[in-house]
Amino acid sequence: MCLAVKIDSDSCIGCGVCMQICPDVFGLDEEAGKATLLEPNETSEKADFIKEAIDSCPIGCISE
Repeated sequence: MCLAVKIDSDSCIGCGVCMQICPDVFGLDEEAGKATLLEPNETSEKADFIKEAIDSCPIGCISE
């Protein structure tokens, strides 16, 4: 199973919660000050962490 993760970068506030939960998938675009995807199509190995990041985003800008 492969998850296609997306970030609405217009809404992202760059708080870093997603990066703390799943640093293999989420990074920070330091220039823009917003989250970025390191692995947009991730395998199910990290699905629980990705779903936790989605649920933990205070803005709700991460989806699959």
